[in-house]
Amino acid sequence: MPAPDQAMLISGGKGGSGETPFRVVTGHGSFVLPFFRKVRYLTLAMCEAEVGEACVTKQGIALNVRAVIAFKVGNDEESIVNAGQRFLSDQDQMSVLTGRIFAGHLRSIVGSMTVEEIVTERQKLATEVLDGSKAEMAKIGLTVDSLQIQSIDDMKLGYIAAMAAPHNAAIQRQAQIAQAQANQAAAEAEQESQRRQAEYARQTAVVQAQYKAEVDRAQAAASQAGPLAQAQAQREVIAMQTELAQREAELRQQQLVAEVVKPADAEAERVRILAQAEAEKMRIQAEAAASHNRVALDRMLIDQLPQIVKEAAGGLAGANVNILNGADGLGELASGLVGQGLAILDSVKKGLSDKPSTPELTERDGSR
Repeated sequence: MPAPDQAMLISGGKGGSGETPFRVVTGHGSFVLPFFRKVRYLTLAMCEAEVGEACVTKQGIALNVRAVIAFKVGNDEESIVNAGQRFLSDQDQMSVLTGRIFAGHLRSIVGSMTVEEIVTERQKLATEVLDGSKAEMAKIGLTVDSLQIQSIDDMKLGYIAAMAAPHNAAIQRQAQIAQAQANQAAAEAEQESQRRQAEYARQTAVVQAQYKAEVDRAQAAASQAGPLAQAQAQREVIAMQTELAQREAELRQQQLVAEVVKPADAEAERVRILAQAEAEKMRIQAEAAASHNRVALDRMLIDQLPQIVKEAAGGLAGANVNILNGADGLGELASGLVGQGLAILDSVKKGLSDKPSTPELTERDGSR
């Protein structure tokens, strides 16, 4: 019974169909008579062939091209028969023959292309080689799954390197520019990071300083609260003492005015009134002596009484006299003034009566 990747080929007798020398069995077993039939197996697995060929390009430049071909026997009966007729006795020859077929087509395709096309369009090269070898591979019962160009070498001529030099220079230049930009970006990022760190440190220091200042103020206020309260209390006590002293001084001033100034003013006023009365008496005496008329003198004294009382009242008007009993006190003051005036009048009369009459007055009285 064949394996999944094998085809069983039965030869001998009349097992073939038409012109095929053997019968093909895949995917199942078959009864075979020994001695009359011969059974052999053809691999259907994937095979690999390597090609390393020196080719000359359209420009006359020699290139060493290496490629890998993945192939296998076709799954149809015709392909299996074709491959079996050619490779059944030596299946390793499939890779050798495939390599030779592709080497020929590879040289042909490379000769029609330039180095630049071969280097830059490897897939195009592989596709054209596949297309050129497909019919030939089908004749021997093989199908190609893929063709990969592994390397293209100018055999140290330097053509490919020279061709790549501008691109390499541009790439290097771009790489240097990119590296410089990356370095600049990294430096800017580092500077920005340092700036932000410095800014954060500054803000942190400011906040810490503000917090410490607030704590210091609170501690200072707390430490000064007691002395401030004591000073405030002392200031209030001093203010109250000062106010009390001012009131005591005002009271003492009032007492001095009541005890010293007012009595002195009253005494001075009394003396003034007495002096005025004495002067008035002398005037009246003179007038009486001149007129030899005692009755007229008395009349004049009585007429002068309101003026004397008025003068006494006028003298007391400037004094700071406190009336304590309202209307009664005022009446007492007025009665005192009138009584004082009468006393002054009586004193004047008495003085006139005690003095001796002048000769002129006596003579006039005698004549009367």
